[in-house]
Amino acid sequence: MTAKFPSRKYPNAGAFVADYARLVAAGLTSVRSSEIDRAAAALKQAIQDDRLIFACGNGGSAAIANHLVNDCSKGIATNTTLRARVVSLSNTIELITAIANDIEYAEIFAHQLRSAARPGDVLITISSSGDSENIVRALAWARDNGLTTIAMSGFSGGRSAKAADISLHVAAENYGVVEDAHQALMHILAQYVRMSEIPEASLATLRF
Repeated sequence: MTAKFPSRKYPNAGAFVADYARLVAAGLTSVRSSEIDRAAAALKQAIQDDRLIFACGNGGSAAIANHLVNDCSKGIATNTTLRARVVSLSNTIELITAIANDIEYAEIFAHQLRSAARPGDVLITISSSGDSENIVRALAWARDNGLTTIAMSGFSGGRSAKAADISLHVAAENYGVVEDAHQALMHILAQYVRMSEIPEASLATLRF
């Protein structure tokens, strides 16, 4: 278990940022590299097989799920022949509110998967606690219906870290630190998949 942050008063923001940056770096490097390798391979295989990639999260994690659509759909396609089909289940506000109102909030992601997902697709969940009920239910449905599951988590990892095929667990005890590391992981995966398809001689001339 990592130390809680902040655990003391800081005299100024400059001092605060030094420790915050250190914790983000430590959190990112705490994620097992073998799991990052597996996540990148799963994403690339799904794109090559023309599968759908779903992402979901609550609150700040919803913003990361929405951002993932941009970096995987547009980013990976830039200078490559890869065309990712990516859907954020957090971006369908009309459907989310209908499901939450008529069924229950815990079903907002699993219910969408029942309609849209097929065996061979990929689900990426983003949850700092790893224990949000709607995330756990989405993972359970995906696992039972032939999807590859990737869970980003923090703190103890919660149920999602244990339920997913691939666990990208950030060892940190601060929501901002965990979310920043998850955002970085999203960028890392998208940029790595893109980079893997570009001839090495061209890399130095391109912006990432």
